[in-house]
Amino acid sequence: MASRVAVHQGPNPKANLGAGKQKIVQADGKNRRALRDIGNLVPVPAAGGKTRISRPATRDGKVLVNGGKPADKHNKKAIADGAPGNVRKDAVKVKPDEVTVINSDKEQVDCREEFLRNGINRAGGKSGRTYTSTLLARSKVACGMANKPNDSIVDIDAEDVNNELAVVEYVEDMYNFYKEIEECGLVKDYMGLQPDINARMRAILVDWLIEVHRKFELMPETLYLTVNIMDRFLAMKTTPRTELQLVGLASMLLACKYEEIWAPEANDFIAISHNAYVRNQLLAMEKSILRKLRWNLTIPTPYVFLVRYTKASLPYDSQVENMVFFLAELGLGNYSTAILYRPSMLAASTVYAARCTLNKTPLWTETLKHQTRYSEDQLIDCAKLLVSFHSECGAAGNKLKAAYTKYSSPDRGAVALFPPAKCLLSVKASSS
Repeated sequence: MASRVAVHQGPNPKANLGAGKQKIVQADGKNRRALRDIGNLVPVPAAGGKTRISRPATRDGKVLVNGGKPADKHNKKAIADGAPGNVRKDAVKVKPDEVTVINSDKEQVDCREEFLRNGINRAGGKSGRTYTSTLLARSKVACGMANKPNDSIVDIDAEDVNNELAVVEYVEDMYNFYKEIEECGLVKDYMGLQPDINARMRAILVDWLIEVHRKFELMPETLYLTVNIMDRFLAMKTTPRTELQLVGLASMLLACKYEEIWAPEANDFIAISHNAYVRNQLLAMEKSILRKLRWNLTIPTPYVFLVRYTKASLPYDSQVENMVFFLAELGLGNYSTAILYRPSMLAASTVYAARCTLNKTPLWTETLKHQTRYSEDQLIDCAKLLVSFHSECGAAGNKLKAAYTKYSSPDRGAVALFPPAKCLLSVKASSS
């Protein structure tokens, strides 16, 4: 028996606008003509207990009937369009197996969720695997990829979603920006332009600044910004050796004003230098540095990348963190690492050298590669330099022991006392 369908006609524009309810207008049977096969129309319950008809499937503007064939004038029969039950006698009965049912929106959503959950079983079996996935699995087995461990990329910010200070929504964009502008803070080779100072004098100055930084209990960011300001100034202005320490003091004074909440005063820096300079000299050097740098102190230093890359070195280990910053401070004092490598590469190499020193496996993970954008081969040269600094800082004849003493204390894990990474030292010996 053909289904009885009620058609709900839209509001009449000539109807009274004050009417509270819409009226059901019955068709007169002259203006509306029904299809012979209305199996693609499904009565859908509407609000208020009324019934509406879902939209028929069409192709090129034509109504589809009888398995998708366009309707013509010979297979249309007129029926009354009115209340339920008013169906013309000549309406064609549709067999149940010929009715094509269009699912409602809710049923379509349920089917889609089941598809995403279980997948499409093209082979008709119970496994739910597609033909493509089967071929891909066979290819992996043939190539030996199926036996490799599952080293996937870990979302290192997942635990900080509710931490407002972690700014998870912007952290990726921030580090993309840091990678783009880090070239602005690169220091060119300036020792050839300095007739009165050399790399050894710079190393002595940085070693002393590490001690001053520890004495004042300053933030880690301050030390890295201090060295960056000092190097950029020395690359722009010829400086006599008598003013080299003054440049270091003024650079740390500026870095403290930029990074610290309670920055040491100028008199504190004068006192810690044993009154080698007076207050006016320190302030004059501070002004000179700002003019040369054009007040540009917002530079991504290695510390910015060290924090991010250490977080990506999973699982978290305090020894790895202390070793990373120990090797990074050794790299600050070396002129070659400051000139040859950009901050992001120096930070990534430091993390790699720290993991090698502590025998972490794997030495370089997919998560670290994703966050740093450096492969293990790109970091090997810089990491060997850092490990060589580690092997030399504990030597008896080495007088630059500020970083070594700082990280030999138990509160920093005494990581300086660990033996250097033998794997990197052996690579260096074989290559030489």
